[in-house]
Amino acid sequence: MDTAAISLVFSFFGLLLAPSGVVPGQAPAAAPADVGTIADIMRVSYEVISGPAGAPRQWERDRTLYMSGATFVVTGKRNGRVETTIMTPEEYRRKSDAKFVARGLFETEVGSRIERFGNVAQVRSVSVARRTPGGPVEGRYVNYVQLYWDGARWWIAGAVWDEELPDNPIPAAWLGHPATRATR
Repeated sequence: MDTAAISLVFSFFGLLLAPSGVVPGQAPAAAPADVGTIADIMRVSYEVISGPAGAPRQWERDRTLYMSGATFVVTGKRNGRVETTIMTPEEYRRKSDAKFVARGLFETEVGSRIERFGNVAQVRSVSVARRTPGGPVEGRYVNYVQLYWDGARWWIAGAVWDEELPDNPIPAAWLGHPATRATR
């Protein structure tokens, strides 16, 4: 078998084994203002999941933010043990949609730190969750978001997050928006 034939076979099997979800070339086009800077894509990542009870979420807009194959890792504690849930952005949408719409959710960033080197970046984003924009805080989270620049826009490659608990408080120094630390 020649090189071209082998390449074609591997491409075919790669498509068969690819994770379900958005395939490159099929992703909805992102608004340039949503993905032009790291700050933009982070802002939009919170906007798309936020809204009052009864309002649909902006899932089509959300789909424009993530590379194909992006992964979420959610950690937490139950009965004193650490639990981890790994999912795709699409699995997260399906799992969260009904709850967000029924209860309302406004998640906003209250602290961040961006570390960038060339075309890759990581953001430590501290967020708070409320049911209404001015309502009481129901949860605080630390989200680590990995991103890359493809020459035209930023993509979210993945995210991991954990909820603040009494025995795991968010450091006060992480609140607010200190200067970006960029390394080139």
